[in-house]
Amino acid sequence: MNNVQFVNRLMMLVIAPFIGIFIGIVLLTSSKTVEQDIASATSLELSDGKAYHAAAEALAASTDLAKVTRNNIEASYAKYNETNELVSSLIPVVKKTLDYPYAIYDKAISEKLGKPSATINSNKLKAQLYYKSYDHFKGYLVKIKLKSSSAVDMVLGGDELGKAMTTVEAAKKHGAAVAVNAGGFADAGSKRYPLGTTIIDGSYVNGFHPSTNNLFFAGLNEQNELIGGIFKEKEQLDKLKPRFGASFVPILLQDGKKKTIPAKWKTSPKRAPRVVLANFRDDQLLLFVTDGYNTDGSAGATLAEIQSILVQYDVQDAYNMDGGGSASLVFNGQLINSPSDGQLRKLPTHLLFFK
Repeated sequence: MNNVQFVNRLMMLVIAPFIGIFIGIVLLTSSKTVEQDIASATSLELSDGKAYHAAAEALAASTDLAKVTRNNIEASYAKYNETNELVSSLIPVVKKTLDYPYAIYDKAISEKLGKPSATINSNKLKAQLYYKSYDHFKGYLVKIKLKSSSAVDMVLGGDELGKAMTTVEAAKKHGAAVAVNAGGFADAGSKRYPLGTTIIDGSYVNGFHPSTNNLFFAGLNEQNELIGGIFKEKEQLDKLKPRFGASFVPILLQDGKKKTIPAKWKTSPKRAPRVVLANFRDDQLLLFVTDGYNTDGSAGATLAEIQSILVQYDVQDAYNMDGGGSASLVFNGQLINSPSDGQLRKLPTHLLFFK
Protein backbone atom coordinates (compact mmCIF):
# COMPACT_ATOMS: atom_id res chain seq x y z
CA MET A 1 0.00 0.00 0.00
CA ASN A 2 1.47 3.40 -0.98
CA ASN A 3 1.30 6.57 1.14
CA VAL A 4 -1.74 7.97 -0.70
CA GLN A 5 -3.74 4.76 -0.27
CA PHE A 6 -2.77 4.58 3.38
CA VAL A 7 -3.91 8.14 4.07
CA ASN A 8 -7.18 7.59 2.13
CA ARG A 9 -8.05 4.50 4.15
CA LEU A 10 -7.13 6.26 7.36
CA MET A 11 -9.50 9.12 6.51
CA MET A 12 -12.29 6.63 5.75
CA LEU A 13 -11.85 5.15 9.22
CA VAL A 14 -12.02 8.59 10.80
CA ILE A 15 -15.05 9.85 8.83
CA ALA A 16 -17.26 6.70 8.95
CA PRO A 17 -18.38 7.02 12.61
CA PHE A 18 -19.41 10.64 12.07
CA ILE A 19 -21.58 9.63 9.11
CA GLY A 20 -23.33 7.06 11.33
CA ILE A 21 -23.88 9.63 14.08
CA PHE A 22 -25.34 12.11 11.55
CA ILE A 23 -27.82 9.53 10.27
CA GLY A 24 -28.81 8.64 13.84
CA ILE A 25 -29.44 12.28 14.72
CA VAL A 26 -31.65 12.68 11.63
CA LEU A 27 -33.69 9.61 12.61
CA LEU A 28 -33.97 10.77 16.21
CA THR A 29 -35.16 14.19 15.07
CA SER A 30 -37.73 12.51 12.81
CA SER A 31 -38.99 10.34 15.70
CA LYS A 32 -39.40 13.43 17.90
CA THR A 33 -41.50 15.03 15.16
CA VAL A 34 -43.73 11.94 15.03
CA GLU A 35 -44.18 12.08 18.82
CA GLN A 36 -45.21 15.74 18.63
CA ASP A 37 -47.76 15.01 15.88
CA ILE A 38 -49.21 12.11 17.85
CA ALA A 39 -49.48 14.20 21.00
CA SER A 40 -51.40 16.84 19.06
CA ALA A 41 -53.73 14.23 17.56
CA THR A 42 -54.36 12.66 20.96
CA SER A 43 -55.33 15.95 22.59
CA LEU A 44 -57.75 16.77 19.78
CA GLU A 45 -59.33 13.37 19.32
CA LEU A 46 -59.08 11.74 22.73
CA SER A 47 -62.82 10.90 22.64
CA ASP A 48 -62.43 9.03 19.39
CA GLY A 49 -61.44 5.49 20.35
CA LYS A 50 -60.05 4.58 16.97
CA ALA A 51 -57.93 7.70 16.75
CA TYR A 52 -56.73 7.14 20.29
CA HIS A 53 -55.65 3.54 19.63
CA ALA A 54 -53.99 4.49 16.35
CA ALA A 55 -52.09 7.24 18.12
CA ALA A 56 -51.08 4.86 20.90
CA GLU A 57 -49.76 2.33 18.41
CA ALA A 58 -47.85 5.05 16.53
CA LEU A 59 -46.41 6.31 19.82
CA ALA A 60 -45.26 2.83 20.76
CA ALA A 61 -43.65 2.39 17.33
CA SER A 62 -41.89 5.73 17.52
CA THR A 63 -40.70 4.94 21.06
CA ASP A 64 -39.21 1.68 19.82
CA LEU A 65 -37.56 3.56 16.93
CA ALA A 66 -36.14 6.09 19.37
CA LYS A 67 -34.67 3.28 21.49
CA VAL A 68 -33.11 1.69 18.41
CA THR A 69 -31.76 5.07 17.31
CA ARG A 70 -30.34 5.73 20.75
CA ASN A 71 -28.65 2.33 20.77
CA ASN A 72 -27.23 3.02 17.31
CA ILE A 73 -25.86 6.38 18.45
CA GLU A 74 -24.29 4.83 21.54
CA ALA A 75 -22.79 2.13 19.36
CA SER A 76 -21.50 4.82 16.97
CA TYR A 77 -19.89 6.68 19.85
CA ALA A 78 -18.27 3.47 20.99
CA LYS A 79 -17.07 2.83 17.46
CA TYR A 80 -15.78 6.40 17.30
CA ASN A 81 -13.77 5.88 20.48
CA GLU A 82 -12.31 2.69 19.06
CA THR A 83 -11.47 4.47 15.79
CA ASN A 84 -9.97 7.40 17.68
CA GLU A 85 -7.71 5.05 19.60
CA LEU A 86 -6.72 3.35 16.35
CA VAL A 87 -5.96 6.68 14.67
CA SER A 88 -3.92 7.81 17.68
CA SER A 89 -1.87 4.64 17.49
CA LEU A 90 -1.32 5.17 13.76
CA ILE A 91 -0.14 8.77 14.00
CA PRO A 92 3.46 7.83 14.89
CA VAL A 93 3.47 5.37 11.98
CA VAL A 94 2.18 8.02 9.58
CA LYS A 95 4.69 10.59 10.84
CA LYS A 96 7.52 8.13 10.48
CA THR A 97 6.40 7.30 6.94
CA LEU A 98 6.25 10.98 5.94
CA ASP A 99 9.64 11.70 7.55
CA TYR A 100 11.31 8.69 5.92
CA PRO A 101 12.46 10.42 2.69
CA TYR A 102 13.81 13.35 4.72
CA ALA A 103 15.71 10.99 7.01
CA ILE A 104 17.33 9.20 4.06
CA TYR A 105 18.39 12.45 2.36
CA ASP A 106 19.57 14.01 5.61
CA LYS A 107 21.69 10.96 6.33
CA ALA A 108 23.34 11.30 2.92
CA ILE A 109 24.12 14.97 3.58
CA SER A 110 25.43 14.23 7.06
CA GLU A 111 27.78 11.57 5.69
CA LYS A 112 29.31 14.18 3.38
CA LEU A 113 29.63 16.81 6.10
CA GLY A 114 30.93 14.43 8.76
CA LYS A 115 30.26 14.49 12.47
CA PRO A 116 28.90 17.78 13.86
CA SER A 117 30.84 19.52 16.60
CA ALA A 118 27.69 20.92 18.20
CA THR A 119 23.93 20.57 17.79
CA ILE A 120 20.94 22.69 18.77
CA ASN A 121 17.66 20.77 18.60
CA SER A 122 14.37 22.33 19.67
CA ASN A 123 10.75 22.49 18.57
CA LYS A 124 11.70 25.38 16.26
CA LEU A 125 14.83 24.12 14.54
CA LYS A 126 17.72 21.71 14.37
CA ALA A 127 21.08 23.36 13.78
CA GLN A 128 24.36 21.46 13.45
CA LEU A 129 27.82 23.07 13.43
CA TYR A 130 30.75 21.62 11.47
CA TYR A 131 34.40 22.70 11.55
CA LYS A 132 36.33 22.16 8.32
CA SER A 133 39.94 22.64 7.23
CA TYR A 134 40.67 23.17 3.54
CA ASP A 135 43.94 23.80 1.72
CA HIS A 136 43.94 27.59 2.06
CA PHE A 137 41.33 28.38 4.68
CA LYS A 138 39.26 27.24 7.62
CA GLY A 139 35.54 26.80 7.15
CA TYR A 140 32.52 26.70 9.42
CA LEU A 141 29.24 25.20 8.26
CA VAL A 142 25.85 25.25 9.94
CA LYS A 143 23.13 22.95 8.56
CA ILE A 144 19.69 24.11 9.66
CA LYS A 145 16.33 22.35 9.49
CA LEU A 146 13.55 24.84 10.21
CA LYS A 147 10.53 23.46 12.06
CA SER A 148 8.63 26.71 12.63
CA SER A 149 8.09 30.01 10.83
CA SER A 150 9.23 31.77 14.02
CA ALA A 151 12.61 30.01 13.89
CA VAL A 152 14.22 32.53 11.53
CA ASP A 153 14.16 36.26 10.84
CA MET A 154 16.29 39.07 9.48
CA VAL A 155 16.82 42.30 11.40
CA LEU A 156 18.35 45.71 10.84
CA GLY A 157 21.37 46.88 12.76
CA GLY A 158 19.33 49.26 14.86
CA ASP A 159 15.95 50.81 15.52
CA GLU A 160 16.12 52.92 12.37
CA LEU A 161 17.61 52.72 8.89
CA GLY A 162 21.26 53.72 8.80
CA LYS A 163 22.23 52.30 12.18
CA ALA A 164 24.52 49.28 12.56
CA MET A 165 25.61 46.72 15.16
CA THR A 166 27.78 43.60 15.24
CA THR A 167 26.27 40.19 14.63
CA VAL A 168 27.02 39.20 18.24
CA GLU A 169 25.15 42.29 19.45
CA ALA A 170 22.21 41.49 17.17
CA ALA A 171 22.07 37.88 18.42
CA LYS A 172 22.09 38.99 22.07
CA LYS A 173 19.54 41.76 21.56
CA HIS A 174 17.02 39.47 19.84
CA GLY A 175 17.83 36.24 21.71
CA ALA A 176 19.06 34.30 18.66
CA ALA A 177 20.84 30.96 18.99
CA VAL A 178 22.51 31.20 15.56
CA ALA A 179 23.35 34.36 13.64
CA VAL A 180 25.26 35.45 10.55
CA ASN A 181 25.77 38.76 8.79
CA ALA A 182 23.59 39.30 5.74
CA GLY A 183 23.73 41.76 2.81
CA GLY A 184 26.24 44.33 1.69
CA PHE A 185 26.22 47.99 2.70
CA ALA A 186 27.07 51.51 1.61
CA ASP A 187 28.24 54.26 3.95
CA ALA A 188 26.92 57.80 3.85
CA GLY A 189 28.52 60.03 6.45
CA SER A 190 28.08 58.37 9.81
CA LYS A 191 25.27 56.16 8.54
CA ARG A 192 25.55 52.63 7.15
CA TYR A 193 22.77 51.61 4.75
CA PRO A 194 21.86 48.18 3.32
CA LEU A 195 22.94 47.71 -0.27
CA GLY A 196 20.29 47.22 -2.97
CA THR A 197 16.89 45.74 -2.21
CA THR A 198 16.30 44.83 1.44
CA ILE A 199 13.07 43.38 2.84
CA ILE A 200 12.16 43.05 6.52
CA ASP A 201 8.82 41.57 7.69
CA GLY A 202 7.56 41.52 4.11
CA SER A 203 8.15 45.25 3.57
CA TYR A 204 10.76 47.00 1.41
CA VAL A 205 13.09 48.86 3.77
CA ASN A 206 14.39 51.41 1.25
CA GLY A 207 12.33 50.65 -1.84
CA PHE A 208 12.90 48.25 -4.71
CA HIS A 209 16.25 48.52 -6.52
CA PRO A 210 16.53 46.78 -9.91
CA SER A 211 19.48 44.38 -10.07
CA THR A 212 22.58 45.96 -11.63
CA ASN A 213 26.18 44.77 -11.85
CA ASN A 214 25.18 41.20 -10.90
CA LEU A 215 23.63 42.35 -7.61
CA PHE A 216 21.14 39.71 -6.45
CA PHE A 217 18.42 39.54 -3.81
CA ALA A 218 18.30 36.47 -1.54
CA GLY A 219 16.09 35.64 1.41
CA LEU A 220 13.23 33.44 2.61
CA ASN A 221 9.58 33.43 1.58
CA GLU A 222 6.46 32.89 3.68
CA GLN A 223 7.03 29.10 3.62
CA ASN A 224 10.60 29.42 4.97
CA GLU A 225 11.99 28.49 1.55
CA LEU A 226 15.18 30.06 0.22
CA ILE A 227 14.47 32.35 -2.73
CA GLY A 228 16.76 34.56 -4.75
CA GLY A 229 18.01 35.78 -8.09
CA ILE A 230 18.40 38.77 -10.35
CA PHE A 231 15.27 40.95 -10.38
CA LYS A 232 14.78 43.77 -12.85
CA GLU A 233 11.15 44.41 -11.93
CA LYS A 234 9.51 44.61 -8.51
CA GLU A 235 6.65 42.38 -9.70
CA GLN A 236 9.13 39.54 -10.35
CA LEU A 237 10.21 39.56 -6.73
CA ASP A 238 6.73 40.14 -5.31
CA LYS A 239 5.50 36.92 -6.97
CA LEU A 240 7.88 34.96 -4.72
CA LYS A 241 6.26 36.48 -1.61
CA PRO A 242 9.52 37.31 0.20
CA ARG A 243 9.32 37.60 3.98
CA PHE A 244 12.83 39.02 4.29
CA GLY A 245 16.09 39.21 2.39
CA ALA A 246 19.13 41.25 1.43
CA SER A 247 21.38 41.93 -1.55
CA PHE A 248 24.97 41.23 -2.57
CA VAL A 249 26.97 39.58 -5.38
CA PRO A 250 27.40 37.05 -7.01
CA ILE A 251 25.08 34.03 -7.26
CA LEU A 252 27.22 30.91 -6.87
CA LEU A 253 24.84 28.01 -7.60
CA GLN A 254 21.34 27.59 -8.98
CA ASP A 255 19.64 24.18 -9.24
CA GLY A 256 22.91 22.54 -8.23
CA LYS A 257 24.88 24.05 -11.13
CA LYS A 258 27.71 26.58 -10.97
CA LYS A 259 26.98 30.09 -12.17
CA THR A 260 29.56 32.14 -14.02
CA ILE A 261 31.56 34.29 -11.60
CA PRO A 262 31.89 37.91 -12.79
CA ALA A 263 35.46 38.73 -13.84
CA LYS A 264 35.85 41.37 -11.13
CA TRP A 265 34.98 38.90 -8.39
CA LYS A 266 37.55 36.39 -9.58
CA THR A 267 40.40 38.70 -8.61
CA SER A 268 39.10 41.48 -6.36
CA PRO A 269 39.81 40.00 -3.93
CA LYS A 270 41.00 36.61 -5.13
CA ARG A 271 41.07 35.10 -1.63
CA ALA A 272 39.02 36.42 1.28
CA PRO A 273 36.75 35.49 4.16
CA ARG A 274 33.40 34.38 2.71
CA VAL A 275 29.79 34.07 3.86
CA VAL A 276 27.37 31.92 1.87
CA LEU A 277 23.63 31.37 2.28
CA ALA A 278 22.53 28.14 0.60
CA ASN A 279 20.02 25.29 0.67
CA PHE A 280 19.66 21.59 0.00
CA ARG A 281 16.99 19.80 -2.03
CA ASP A 282 14.89 19.17 1.10
CA ASP A 283 14.90 22.93 1.89
CA GLN A 284 17.35 22.63 4.76
CA LEU A 285 19.54 25.72 4.90
CA LEU A 286 23.33 25.90 4.95
CA LEU A 287 25.47 28.74 6.29
CA PHE A 288 29.08 28.53 5.07
CA VAL A 289 31.59 30.97 6.59
CA THR A 290 35.34 30.96 6.03
CA ASP A 291 38.30 32.75 7.59
CA GLY A 292 40.82 34.62 5.48
CA TYR A 293 43.52 37.25 5.05
CA ASN A 294 46.03 34.95 6.79
CA THR A 295 43.96 34.76 9.98
CA ASP A 296 45.47 31.83 11.91
CA GLY A 297 47.46 30.79 8.83
CA SER A 298 44.47 30.98 6.50
CA ALA A 299 44.69 32.85 3.23
CA GLY A 300 40.97 32.81 2.49
CA ALA A 301 38.83 31.18 -0.18
CA THR A 302 38.21 31.95 -3.83
CA LEU A 303 34.62 31.89 -5.01
CA ALA A 304 35.47 29.08 -7.44
CA GLU A 305 36.71 26.97 -4.51
CA ILE A 306 33.52 27.69 -2.60
CA GLN A 307 31.45 26.61 -5.62
CA SER A 308 33.29 23.28 -5.92
CA ILE A 309 32.89 22.53 -2.21
CA LEU A 310 29.17 23.28 -2.29
CA VAL A 311 28.64 21.04 -5.32
CA GLN A 312 30.35 18.20 -3.43
CA TYR A 313 27.89 18.74 -0.58
CA ASP A 314 24.93 18.49 -3.02
CA VAL A 315 23.88 22.10 -2.40
CA GLN A 316 21.19 23.41 -4.76
CA ASP A 317 21.17 27.22 -4.55
CA ALA A 318 23.94 29.35 -3.05
CA TYR A 319 24.40 33.11 -2.66
CA ASN A 320 27.63 34.89 -1.75
CA MET A 321 26.73 37.30 1.04
CA ASP A 322 28.91 40.10 2.40
CA GLY A 323 32.33 38.68 3.32
CA GLY A 324 35.74 40.11 4.16
CA GLY A 325 35.74 41.94 7.48
CA SER A 326 31.96 41.56 7.67
CA ALA A 327 32.08 37.75 7.97
CA SER A 328 30.52 36.87 11.33
CA LEU A 329 29.08 33.57 12.56
CA VAL A 330 27.48 33.05 15.98
CA PHE A 331 26.44 29.64 17.31
CA ASN A 332 24.90 29.14 20.76
CA GLY A 333 25.78 32.71 21.61
CA GLN A 334 29.48 32.28 20.80
CA LEU A 335 31.47 33.84 17.95
CA ILE A 336 32.75 30.93 15.85
CA ASN A 337 34.95 32.42 13.12
CA SER A 338 37.95 34.76 13.39
CA PRO A 339 37.07 38.24 12.07
CA SER A 340 39.73 39.43 9.66
CA ASP A 341 39.61 43.00 11.04
CA GLY A 342 40.65 41.68 14.44
CA GLN A 343 37.25 42.68 15.76
CA LEU A 344 33.65 42.43 14.62
CA ARG A 345 32.36 44.97 12.15
CA LYS A 346 29.12 46.85 12.77
CA LEU A 347 26.64 45.96 10.02
CA PRO A 348 23.15 47.03 8.90
CA THR A 349 21.56 43.57 8.40
CA HIS A 350 21.74 40.23 10.22
CA LEU A 351 20.13 36.81 9.69
CA LEU A 352 18.98 35.26 12.98
CA PHE A 353 17.79 31.78 14.00
CA PHE A 354 15.90 31.02 17.22
CA LYS A 355 15.58 27.82 19.25
